Amino acid sequence: MKKQRIVLAKCYTFPMRLETIDRLSTLPPSQWNRLCGTDYPFARHEFLNALEDSDCVCAHHGWIPQHLVAYQKDSTGDRDANTLIGAVPLYLKDHSYGEYVFDWAWADAYARSGLNYYPKLVAAIPFTPATGPRLLTGKDDPDQTIKSALVKGVQTYAEDSRVSSLHWLFTQQSTHQYLAQQGLLTRIGHQFHWHNPGYEDFDQFLNAFCARKRKKIKRERRRVEEAGIHVDMRTGSELDERHWDAFYAFYLGTIQRHSAIPYLSRRFFHTLGRSMPEYIVMAVAYEGPKLVAMALNLSGQDTLYGRYWGSLRDYHSLHFETCYYAAIEYCIKQQLKRFEAGAQGEHKLSRGFLATTTYSAHWLRHPEFATAIADFLQQEDHGMRDYIKALDQRTPYRKAQ
Repeated sequence: MKKQRIVLAKCYTFPMRLETIDRLSTLPPSQWNRLCGTDYPFARHEFLNALEDSDCVCAHHGWIPQHLVAYQKDSTGDRDANTLIGAVPLYLKDHSYGEYVFDWAWADAYARSGLNYYPKLVAAIPFTPATGPRLLTGKDDPDQTIKSALVKGVQTYAEDSRVSSLHWLFTQQSTHQYLAQQGLLTRIGHQFHWHNPGYEDFDQFLNAFCARKRKKIKRERRRVEEAGIHVDMRTGSELDERHWDAFYAFYLGTIQRHSAIPYLSRRFFHTLGRSMPEYIVMAVAYEGPKLVAMALNLSGQDTLYGRYWGSLRDYHSLHFETCYYAAIEYCIKQQLKRFEAGAQGEHKLSRGFLATTTYSAHWLRHPEFATAIADFLQQEDHGMRDYIKALDQRTPYRKAQ
């Protein structure tokens, strides 16, 4: 798909050109990464390009990159001298897999009415239910001029492309509020996140629990130790191809056991390990000398993000050790403020994770469906907020954190 020029109203304080690109590799990594920084690894050029380079994200799999980019023109208008000043990770979709904000019922309602819900547009990170920036502007947008242009640019592209809908997924709260002001429909969900108020060690973390919950976690960790299994936390520079091959085999095993879809390929994980090792934190579990389980995390400046795990076979409590406890211990040692262990899972609540609101925003072309979905979202919002409040009453801590 060729680059598409997007024409916006001339209401900005400096000249700007917006267009969409279908390959991130056409942009210098340094320019893209200057916009997203190091806080959120999934927006990095290395991560998104690894998805494209490995063909995990491509037309064949129903994810067509259409990233919106904004350039500031120089005084001469020389195209080669233009500076990238803003971007939105954007994809044209012909299904709703790999998004984790579920709109299958909306698609079904469209189909029953004889309408096409697909293709649609999503501003998101593929296969990654982790809140983060979707409007990439670096630190050069104090009056939010560029962000405003990006939002209008995405909306213009959605309207001109005749897609059924546009979806901003796992946005930051500030972006969520801004999109609501622009008239988009808003939706909330929830995940379970661990927060670090400044624990000195894992024992201090456990001492904040009520006795029954504290004993349960100690018993689970003891089960792993009694099985002769120990877990090391390794950074990307400490992993080689053998580790990544083993991890991919574990990943496939987990996918098969849950009858899920293997969105990611061996090539993707190897590319990720080579291109951004400084962001990789892997929990590696050994039974004696034998590698038996691994859990992949990516780290930002103050947050650890848990992504995928797998094991050689079913070991009692090993999932909790590799995916939660070892990662929490790592966060405490590295003084990270937060650990996001992925989507869903009420079982995380009793292990120290707290219910946290997630955000998305939606635009639908069809006015009657937009009205019906707005009514649905209003009802869903009340139910979700009540559910999150109820979860807050089930905290394992002796007192509110």
